[in-house]
Amino acid sequence: MKTNTIEIEKQEIKKGYFGNFGGMFVPPILEPKLLELSDIFEKLILDKDFIKEYHYYLNQYVGRPSPLYFAKRLSEHVGSRIYLKREDLNHTGAHKINNTIGQILLAKAMGAKEIIAETGAGQHGVATATAAALFGMKCKIFMGKKDADRQQLNEYRIKLLGSEFITTDRGTGTLKDAVDAALEYYIEHPNSYYLLGSAVGPHPYPTMVRAFQSIIGTEAREQIFNQEGKLPESIFACVGGGSNAIGLFSGFIDDEYVRIHAAEGGGEGLIMGKTASTLQMGTPMVFQGTYSYCVSDNDGNPIDTHSIAAGLDYPGVGPEHADLKERKRAEYHCVTDKEAIEAFKLLSALEGIIPAIESSHAVALAIKLLKNRNELSIVNLSGRGDKDVDRNLI
Repeated sequence: MKTNTIEIEKQEIKKGYFGNFGGMFVPPILEPKLLELSDIFEKLILDKDFIKEYHYYLNQYVGRPSPLYFAKRLSEHVGSRIYLKREDLNHTGAHKINNTIGQILLAKAMGAKEIIAETGAGQHGVATATAAALFGMKCKIFMGKKDADRQQLNEYRIKLLGSEFITTDRGTGTLKDAVDAALEYYIEHPNSYYLLGSAVGPHPYPTMVRAFQSIIGTEAREQIFNQEGKLPESIFACVGGGSNAIGLFSGFIDDEYVRIHAAEGGGEGLIMGKTASTLQMGTPMVFQGTYSYCVSDNDGNPIDTHSIAAGLDYPGVGPEHADLKERKRAEYHCVTDKEAIEAFKLLSALEGIIPAIESSHAVALAIKLLKNRNELSIVNLSGRGDKDVDRNLI
């Protein structure tokens, strides 16, 4: 299988924009560091030795390629042919490790001595702590207090891996607040390397994360063609910031006949303050360093969101997703807590696969839209549900 290619467009690296969305809106103290990071990324992403080292760790450490599994019993239940892209089988149990390995190699090239990162569901925190341990770097992980309480297993794993675990009780104690805390630390310590976990934030992060997660779409495209002799009619992924989704979508964006569906954390439905459906309820604005959609009040201030999934409980979204929505290339749907829990239970019972509650949103959307359609589809199973089994979801 050809996996030694990272999908990236030179124009995106240079501009830092996806259509009208993106950019670098940061305090002056951070601009030189981000410009340096952009320059190094642009150079190394085209360097054969860098790519070779990156894929060495993906293959030998992460365990790629991840399988594309035909979910027979789920398919029979739904009435369509559904394949699961098994990112849950990666080392650390989610797609996040694809990005942290790539960025830790960038940090090493920049001579960084300390890694900092935010985390919501804890999967990025674990993946960052794992990469830092692998390369012997100091690491600080910032997590909201509410998220830490509902993802205690990942808190323990982060500490076990040797990273400093820092909680913040500002705001709602969720992902937005963890990002704010990490950004504040970065402003005060600009020589640290901020290993951002999703396709959000200022340039070059959305482009970098897309590049390192594009392995998902590259593999899935080749795997589905090898198994079915054709491309899927539709693909599904959950979206918070949007890294797993853009990873899968990147392999199929240019195939206009492949329908792209994204499941947002709908919470209790399309009710302000009780949902995290940013692309349903938000408006374009500058938020946490980038211009994209954000759920905000009438004065343009980000408001509290709600989703049962910590990794989706975020008022912003990556700028490429905003562009895909504007271009009508992808459809973004509200999936409620209740729907996600039902899918969590159903996939576990039918396939013996316990998905992360985040991934369960994508499964729920696929079940809803593929019912009795006899459609060939891929669902990105972005993470496993170990972290959610003690949350009384059943």
